[in-house]
Amino acid sequence: MGRLRLYLRLTRLCGVIAVGLSLASGLKLLSLLRLRPSQGMRHRLCRWFLARLAAALPYEVRLTGKRPAQPMLWLSNHLSWTDIPLLGMLQPMTFLAKSEVRQWPLLGWLAAEAGTQFIRRGSGDSSTLNQLLSAELEQGRNLLIFPEGTTTDGTILRTFHSRLLACAIETGTPIQPVAIRYLRGGEADLITPFIGEDDLLSHLFRLLAVEVAVVEIQLLQPIDSCGMERNRLARTCHTAISDALYDAATPASVAA
Repeated sequence: MGRLRLYLRLTRLCGVIAVGLSLASGLKLLSLLRLRPSQGMRHRLCRWFLARLAAALPYEVRLTGKRPAQPMLWLSNHLSWTDIPLLGMLQPMTFLAKSEVRQWPLLGWLAAEAGTQFIRRGSGDSSTLNQLLSAELEQGRNLLIFPEGTTTDGTILRTFHSRLLACAIETGTPIQPVAIRYLRGGEADLITPFIGEDDLLSHLFRLLAVEVAVVEIQLLQPIDSCGMERNRLARTCHTAISDALYDAATPASVAA
């Protein structure tokens, strides 16, 4: 049964990826013909594709909270690559991802064509990064970042890197905190987290072979960034997400 389930889901997923490749190739061709679509159109197409990708994954999505009516800096805890399509289907947005994602087969190219900003882990050029992120927000676009800087198994909420929030303060953009949690049989899902030395294809095959899991996405109360010092803002956001995930059991932490 598991093998048949894997085959059927993999077939559906390949179909979705083929559509994404066609879209990205079409956008590339238009650019070569100097008919480059607007960034807004690219983001809307990206959202459309991510919604199809999320639907092809074995999850029952339970969304609570109100989607913001204005552009915001979205902050979320981070467990897996699956966070991106599941959150990206909610609003047209730009993503900040680690540079390794750019090297992923097919998905890395699709992410780049969608306008994803890639960051090298350990890079000390905070000013350049802040300029890139601020430019996105100044254009009135939603921007999604994972302030922990890496994925976890979901049992803890790691330190937030406050330098990633400077763009919100400088542009006066409010924060949309998001708490995402994966459950299997009412307990924390041990299959979804993409951590350690795991590779994308092995993780994908394991995920597609098992029963449907539940993903809870909580859109929390927006946080005003105006006049905030970045460490304080990071602690405030950390506390909001931590409280939603662990009932205030995890102390807030922050990194410069």
